[in-house]
Amino acid sequence: MRRSIEFFLFDWLDIEALCTRPRFADHSRETFASMLQVCERVAAEKFAPANRRVDTQEPRMEGERVVLPDCAYETARAYVETGLLAATQDYAFGGMQLPTVVETAANVFFAKGGIGLGGGGLLTVGNANLLLAHGTERQRDVFARHELSGRWFGTMCLSEPQAGSGLSDIITRAVPDGADHQSDPLGPRFRLIGSKMWISNGDHEITENIVHLVLAKIPGEDGRLPAGTRGISLFVVPKKLVTPAGELTGERNDVALAGLNHKLGYRGIPNTLLNFGEGRYAVRGAAGAIGYLVGKPGEGLRCMFHMMNEARIAVGAGAAAIGMAGYEASLAYAKTRRQGRRPGPAGKDPATPPVRIIDHADVRRMLLAQKAYAEGGLALALYCARLADDKATGTAVESRDAASLLEILTPIAKSWPSEWCLEANSLAIQVLGGYGYTRDYPVEQYWRDNRLNMIHEGTHGIHGLDLLGRKVRIDGGAALDALCARVQDTAGRAARSGVLSNRGEELAAALQKVCEAARLAWATDVPEEALANATPYLQAFGHMVVAWLWLDVGLVAHHAASASPGGADIDLMRGKLQAMHYFFDYELPKTDAWLRVVASRNLTCAETREEWFGS
Repeated sequence: MRRSIEFFLFDWLDIEALCTRPRFADHSRETFASMLQVCERVAAEKFAPANRRVDTQEPRMEGERVVLPDCAYETARAYVETGLLAATQDYAFGGMQLPTVVETAANVFFAKGGIGLGGGGLLTVGNANLLLAHGTERQRDVFARHELSGRWFGTMCLSEPQAGSGLSDIITRAVPDGADHQSDPLGPRFRLIGSKMWISNGDHEITENIVHLVLAKIPGEDGRLPAGTRGISLFVVPKKLVTPAGELTGERNDVALAGLNHKLGYRGIPNTLLNFGEGRYAVRGAAGAIGYLVGKPGEGLRCMFHMMNEARIAVGAGAAAIGMAGYEASLAYAKTRRQGRRPGPAGKDPATPPVRIIDHADVRRMLLAQKAYAEGGLALALYCARLADDKATGTAVESRDAASLLEILTPIAKSWPSEWCLEANSLAIQVLGGYGYTRDYPVEQYWRDNRLNMIHEGTHGIHGLDLLGRKVRIDGGAALDALCARVQDTAGRAARSGVLSNRGEELAAALQKVCEAARLAWATDVPEEALANATPYLQAFGHMVVAWLWLDVGLVAHHAASASPGGADIDLMRGKLQAMHYFFDYELPKTDAWLRVVASRNLTCAETREEWFGS
């Protein structure tokens, strides 16, 4: 996998060009490659051997603590020692000033080795990055700094038992803690009371403290909680109280572990129900978990989206990594397993030895599909990470364009790999047949682990509504226009290449259909009609985007193969080209069916009555 990643980074995305920017001036291809090599080694030596163990020895509660297998602590320490937690941070903050795209690529190795291991490092990084962007100087020094050093880990606490995706309905409340609550050095101090559900790494003993970022509402003068999402504020709530200097006070905050969720996969990361302010750990004589306001009152969701959007790209990268793990396992199996004979007269002779299953066309179809899905998802995640670098360090024009592209690509970066790399894992099971359905092989765990990625950080339905309802229309369609310009550029270069001109024409036609479907969906300007098929639109849009990226990759691979037909990487390049052709021949045509119901504002699903579903 590392050679493919290096191809994407150096040959396709040209990340060496980033070294001309002041922030990355100390780096080179060698330093980037060295980081990848270290992470690949640690993932192979520490994560992969422990992956099955954390799956079978899932988290459990003993009294008021979460118990994890020893390997969970060992892999977390190994991850911290790589320096990845602070990889993209300033030197002055203990970081390496690596590009986000390199950090993303490095994390792919760990996700592939064991997505449920490492103590949730990406969650901690996202937590710290939010505080760096929206917290006070003291919050950055006390909480973010300790998280990025690996001394503390972090969480995000959004959902509640009665409010999952509908965050406007949260009822966790935050009330000012005393007359002097505004003068606390760590920020305006509040007492939080409520429950939070689905909190990854909500409790553990991997680190000495846990930094919770909690969404809650501040009651009005009448004691009532404000309605809607505009009344949501954000608070940093440590599991153990700390001094303004960042040292532990020895006091436990009023944050109680109420239970564990027993998951289908992803079991190495405990998923918890937390109660804030139930009084089990009354602090300073009163109930209520002490939290410090981050940003301004009522702007909590805006702040939290800083973390959520980072997490969404990370989810896509992780889904692609698990897709790659299943692909590699099924490819290795297909090369050795002998079953059946080739079609034709010779295959009817029972004396003819069975062939390897990779010699069967249908098995090659399944392997090629996995390759197209997993590598396509990986290319998408790395492309978005490269955009994040352009947004942060590029020229004013580059930064503006990157921001627009990230607006419209982030829903795709999360949703597309989580759906289609899960399908890749399903195909991996199919390649192994009955063996794939057993625990003797890892492919069944890969499927179970990957199934979560379609749910967390926003379900498909949520991202479909976001894409068709907001992203394609935002700022008069500016984000869509920015994407169209890049897609059209790739299609034009393909047309001029000669050999891939037909693919350029197919891509241009798919782009036109995607844009036209959005226009027709909103032709009546009735949201109930326009958004009735938002998820099929998300699927079609995602397939068009991945076809674009595959063609862009294919142009680079074709040039490399033509320049060095006998080179060491010729099979790598031909493999990329064949995956591209597969995607255009077998996958891109699916968009027509998805877009048909969008463009016609089909109401079959919306008009189905509840009683018609039966009892």
